[in-house]
Amino acid sequence: MRLRKALLLVLACALLLCACDYIVLPEDLDTSTSGESKGWSAVGTDVGQSDAGDLRIEMTIRNETGAWSAMQAAADKPAVLTTGDGKTTNCDTALVGTGGHRLAPGFQMRGYIGGTKAQPTTQLIYVECKGVEAAAGSTLSFDYSYVTGEYNYYYPDANRVDSTLEVNLDEVAADLAYPIAEPIEGLIHQADEEIIAINDVVLLLSAVERTDTGFQFAWQTSNPGEYPSYVHIGNPPVIGADGIIYGLYETPDIVSVPITPAGGTAEWTTEVAVPQDVKG
Repeated sequence: MRLRKALLLVLACALLLCACDYIVLPEDLDTSTSGESKGWSAVGTDVGQSDAGDLRIEMTIRNETGAWSAMQAAADKPAVLTTGDGKTTNCDTALVGTGGHRLAPGFQMRGYIGGTKAQPTTQLIYVECKGVEAAAGSTLSFDYSYVTGEYNYYYPDANRVDSTLEVNLDEVAADLAYPIAEPIEGLIHQADEEIIAINDVVLLLSAVERTDTGFQFAWQTSNPGEYPSYVHIGNPPVIGADGIIYGLYETPDIVSVPITPAGGTAEWTTEVAVPQDVKG
């Protein structure tokens, strides 16, 4: 599946900004948009104690790969806290990742919606270490993997890179601005811009409504061709000024989207639960 400006799967790499005036589109996904990839970076935003009295390190992760990318800390390896004198401690709780979502290059986030459809939860990004304190000179490191570029249903781990990320705990940033850490020219478009999808089908975000529980997005496709076409946009999430990606991650192929008949149109809606106090 090739995903350039003519795209088949919008959800795989698309985020709507919570203000709903703009949409972030996957454009030229197989090339770097901001120079050589630096992988992902992270910075501590709060270093303190958990309810159980353990060391808790909340973090913000930033996509510096130069492409749309999803990342996840290794599930089979602990994070490692290293103090200034070289003593190391394994930290078995490392909830670091994008929740399956691919984040735009130059964007940063501090959490996502996890759990299930029936019981969604807000999952902040953090690591917890038992029985230690973060003394001056401490660092946190963990293995992680990330994928970049277009979403491929048959090869979801295409372009996978394994790496290690280190966080300097002496540098805590509590006043970060979300979601854009580094603006990239041409990445953000007006929300009503037409998107040319598979087989030249035109996809349009025709309306946005703030509801009691979140946002409802109205979509429309127009098919100029001689054959029916599917445009699997999935259920695009939104990201707000709080750095949280709202919308439980689902792969685009399992989301119901109507077929667009030859020479005709199709309309449908998607919804994302977003608290009323979340701004753009």
